[in-house]
Amino acid sequence: MQTTVKTAISFAGFGLHSGKPATATVRPAPVNSGIWFKRTDVQVGNRMIPARWDAVDRSPLCTKLRNDAGLEISTVEHLMAALAGCGIHNAVVDIDGPEVPILDGSSAPFVRGIMAQGVQPQAAPVMAFEVLKEVTVRDGDAVATIKPSDTLRIDFEIEFDDAAIGHQFKSLVMNNGSFARELCDSRTFCRQADVENMQSNGLALGGQPGENAVVFDGERVLSPGGLRHADEPVRHKMLDALGDLALAGAPLLGHYVGERAGHSLTNTLLRKLFATPGAVRKVACTGDKAARLPGFGLVWEEIPAVA
Repeated sequence: MQTTVKTAISFAGFGLHSGKPATATVRPAPVNSGIWFKRTDVQVGNRMIPARWDAVDRSPLCTKLRNDAGLEISTVEHLMAALAGCGIHNAVVDIDGPEVPILDGSSAPFVRGIMAQGVQPQAAPVMAFEVLKEVTVRDGDAVATIKPSDTLRIDFEIEFDDAAIGHQFKSLVMNNGSFARELCDSRTFCRQADVENMQSNGLALGGQPGENAVVFDGERVLSPGGLRHADEPVRHKMLDALGDLALAGAPLLGHYVGERAGHSLTNTLLRKLFATPGAVRKVACTGDKAARLPGFGLVWEEIPAVA
């Protein structure tokens, strides 16, 4: 069955790129409503922004949504991953700024907040998108593919010149609490040269290495405390992928494979998936099929305690 959050949950912090403070409050929503963002700092016009693939304004640094009136909300991917990973299908996120708070750079604070307050079942079956045909998109050496599967599985491969990152690969099925257990505490990451470049261009103004991002410089991990996982970078890329795939508008039953893929390419993949005749269909999930959806089987004890 569908779910929403049991009560309103608030998260306050700075935007990673804007450096502006904001509070995001996740509120319950009715069945079949999906996920929406509401800009409470805007007083006129359409303040509602759908968390959907066709509302994405594609960007390499984060996932940004824009409604028909031009109103935007950015860096939604970590919260979207948390909602998907907790099996939340319906919610409204009130936010008083242009960017979702970065918090510790992972999804763990959102997951812990949602699970601490509880998940509310709703009397309607979950509708999911079942992938029927393999679809692939490319951008240079970056590739993203989605193909048929009876559950959501994510494979991801990255390779960086920095020796502290290097080549990493991981594969996970996204049910039975695997997102919370394996991925949700993995933080966003970048290279020191990228931080300096972004800040010189007025971005990453809210980033604090060690607090909300892992910073690499060649063989060195500059962030105090080091890594939470030896392969934290590829785990975070999988976290991002789950958040971006959650913008399908319903859970996906498919096998996603990312090779050096980013936010923009994953959105391009969704656009091609929904534009390809016969590539996807909407199905009701009950019984065994519902048990294969992200968030199913999540229990508090499996949530990392780092956040």
